[in-house]
Amino acid sequence: MAKADLKTKETPVDVDDFLDTVGNVTIRDDCRKIIKLMSKATNAEPKMWGTKIIGFGNQHLKYESGRELDWMQIGFSPRKANLTLYGLSLDDDLLTKLGKHKLGKGCLYFKRLSDIDEIVLEKLIEKSVENIKEQNKKVKE
Repeated sequence: MAKADLKTKETPVDVDDFLDTVGNVTIRDDCRKIIKLMSKATNAEPKMWGTKIIGFGNQHLKYESGRELDWMQIGFSPRKANLTLYGLSLDDDLLTKLGKHKLGKGCLYFKRLSDIDEIVLEKLIEKSVENIKEQNKKVKE
């Protein structure tokens, strides 16, 4: 099966220009902190994916169905209602220590960094990137 044609792709839009459009100063500052955490964990620069997602790193995904696509390792978006994090391994032990958050299908949601434990978030991000790298090694073998 061929690669899936995705609407959300890496774009050349400048991340700082995008962040300047975030009206809430607290959320904008939270985004900059999340960028530092995700950049450190992935050793990758932030890139815009579509119009509202900031992604880090790249990986090629192959599903059992045969579908293939290129996607970010992890990412996040400052949505109206929440900060939304994508691609995280949702580790139950860490999540119980995280603080006020919600889970969706493969996503972690919270309103602002002050609602959660940033050290736990950093561990969650690091563990997620380690898991992604392990999965990618297995795919290549």
